[in-house]
Amino acid sequence: MNIEIKVIPNAKKNMMKEEDGAWKIHLQAPAVDGKANKALVRLLADYFQVRKTQIEIIKGLKSRHKTISIEGI
Repeated sequence: MNIEIKVIPNAKKNMMKEEDGAWKIHLQAPAVDGKANKALVRLLADYFQVRKTQIEIIKGLKSRHKTISIEGI
């Protein structure tokens, strides 16, 4: 399963919401040294109840707009 997301780093709290068929994800982690990407993978793994290794950032590693692949859903 592939999903399109928009990441907002340095938010007050971690939060996920779906808007117009895409996910908007607020992360407390800063967008420095891959911290936001690691926090994103942890949050998605908890939400979809899969292992972190089943989640891969396909497109947008250094962008706020990302395409994520989740195996096992």
